[in-house]
Amino acid sequence: MVTPESLRATAERLKSKIKVVMFDQYGTVVDMQQGLTDVAAPFLKEKGWAGKPGSFVTWWRRTHFENSMIDALLHKQHTSYREIGERAVAYTMDRAGIPYTQDEVRYLVGCIERLKCFPEVPEALARLQARYPLVVLSNGDPDMLENAKPHHGIPFDRIISVAEANSFKPHVATYTKAADIMGVAMDEVLFVANHAFDCLGAKAAGMHSAFIDRRQRPFGATPYQPDLWLDNMTSLADLMA
Repeated sequence: MVTPESLRATAERLKSKIKVVMFDQYGTVVDMQQGLTDVAAPFLKEKGWAGKPGSFVTWWRRTHFENSMIDALLHKQHTSYREIGERAVAYTMDRAGIPYTQDEVRYLVGCIERLKCFPEVPEALARLQARYPLVVLSNGDPDMLENAKPHHGIPFDRIISVAEANSFKPHVATYTKAADIMGVAMDEVLFVANHAFDCLGAKAAGMHSAFIDRRQRPFGATPYQPDLWLDNMTSLADLMA
């Protein structure tokens, strides 16, 4: 059982070795589920679809995740995040019986670039940045991540797309490439994500990990448990800054 005392002790050990704090962007730094639901709601209403916008977004995101995992397992020519996203949106609208155009598909996927941070993120990351370089490692395409900068407003020291490793997370190549780009050893990185699969991938690759458990879900049985298990970014900054 994790106690506040054991959490603090783990954080103290990590602070003695961590040189870079690395973040997933979509769903960890920016609020993807709510942000896309806010976009989808008026779009779906105009289409006359009577379902829940949040359910539509969940279907969209699950389909995108499944397709990106297939792409990572094949580990051939990397498919762009945007292309996989457009396939996922089209499939979801086909499944829901919603008529659409390709321009509408592109519009919905393009909204990912304009997502905003979770409320506590800017202050928490500012505290962390006083001690560590902050880096993004995202499944997003380089241009999408560049376009997102003015919308999330976080001055990360480096933003890395998995396109540099020719695969989506959680392929080991993505974490290895990111550490190599930053010039640090794998165990000198603390990887932070709201997604268990991403924390698991980073930990299996040799990094340390912090699970931001915003949704209050179990992590699951795996030997690659997170080093830190926290409710939000403020808690991370309280321990590590």
